[in-house]
Amino acid sequence: MPARIPTPEELIARGNLPRHVAIIMDGNGRWARARGVPRLLGHRAGRESVRETVKGCVALGVEVLTLYTFSVENWNRPAREVSALMAMLRQSLGAERAELRKQNVRLQVVGRLEDLPAAVRRAIAETQDHLAGCTGMLLNLALSYSGRAELVDAVRRLLAERERLHLRAGDVDEELLASFLYTAGLPDPDLLIRTGGEMRLSNFMLWQLAYTELWITETLWPDFRRRHLYQAVADFQRRERRFGRVD
Repeated sequence: MPARIPTPEELIARGNLPRHVAIIMDGNGRWARARGVPRLLGHRAGRESVRETVKGCVALGVEVLTLYTFSVENWNRPAREVSALMAMLRQSLGAERAELRKQNVRLQVVGRLEDLPAAVRRAIAETQDHLAGCTGMLLNLALSYSGRAELVDAVRRLLAERERLHLRAGDVDEELLASFLYTAGLPDPDLLIRTGGEMRLSNFMLWQLAYTELWITETLWPDFRRRHLYQAVADFQRRERRFGRVD
C-alpha cells in the first residue's frame, strides 16, 4: 500500500521546507509517443503540470521555483518543433498572466534571452510588467539556458568589469563569480526534482546544484501533479544536509 502523502499544512508544520525548488521537466515526448500522438501534444499537456506545480509551491511558501523550460541544446531540435514550442511559450505567457497575478507570483527569465524570437521576448516583458506589483514566489524560467553557457557568460561579464572593479586574480572567489551568474541574488536550489526517470543533470544549473538534494521520479512531466511535489518535499524533509561536514 503506497505511503500517504502529507498535506501542505502538515508539510509546513514539520518545518525544514525548501526555499528554492528547481525542476527538470522531462518526459513530454515519451508521454506523447506512448499515446500515439504528436510530440507537441505532450508539451501542451505539460502546461497543466506547470500550473499544478506553481500552485503547490505557493501553498508551501516556496520562495523560488525554477523550471528548466528550454535549453541551449534544444535549438538543435527540428525547426518545426522549435517554432511550435516558441509559439506555445508566447501563448502560455499571455494565458497565464491573470492566474499568476492572482497567486501573487513574480516572473524572472534566465538564459541567453537574445537567442529567443522577438515575439517571445515581448511576451516575457509584457508578463513581467503585468506581474510587477506582485510580492510572492518568484517563478524563474530557464530559457535558452545551459549551465556551461551560464558559466562562460559569467566569466565574460566578470572580465568586462575587471578594470572598473580594479580586480586582480586573487580577488576572484566563489562569491564574486556567483554575483555574475544569471541567478545572482537567488538562493541555490535546495531541492531538484527530475521527472521521467533519467539520472542526469542535462547541463542544468551546474554551479548552483553543488549541494542540492535530488529527487528523481519515473512519472513523466505531463502526469506530474501536486501530490508528486508534496511527496518530493516530504522526502527532502527527512534528509540530513551536511554540506560536506560531519554531524
